Amino acid sequence: MTNDITFTIPGEPVAKGRPRSFVRGGHVGHYTPEKTARYENLVKLAAQQAMAGRSQQQGAVALTVRAYMGIPASWSLRKQKQAALGEITPTKRPDLDNIIKAIKDGCNGVAWRDDAQVVDVRASKRYCLTPFVNVLISPLMREAA
Repeated sequence: MTNDITFTIPGEPVAKGRPRSFVRGGHVGHYTPEKTARYENLVKLAAQQAMAGRSQQQGAVALTVRAYMGIPASWSLRKQKQAALGEITPTKRPDLDNIIKAIKDGCNGVAWRDDAQVVDVRASKRYCLTPFVNVLISPLMREAA
């Protein structure tokens, strides 16, 4: 039996947005953009379902993220077909590293205690007819610092 955790997040991948700041009554406050907060909650829900009552990972983990972006409808049918076949890859936003950040933050307190436990990352971004993100979390049998 494997201890791997795998789950899928439906919909277009969302990058972690930069924290926003505001001033109210002479005090500075910070908040996470709503789009980022919604996506992190979707990640958290998918991770909770995948955990199925298992306890959080306690040691080092490897994270694999496969982000599948929707193919732009404005493209020609020829270009859409090339994208679906993997001949064209997404080099536009969102940035892959920011997608990973949103996934890691959404998994905090669910799949692991803290995303500092992620010591190996493998990630890719491709086009697909139906956008989604596939996540694989694998425990590593290594000694923690």
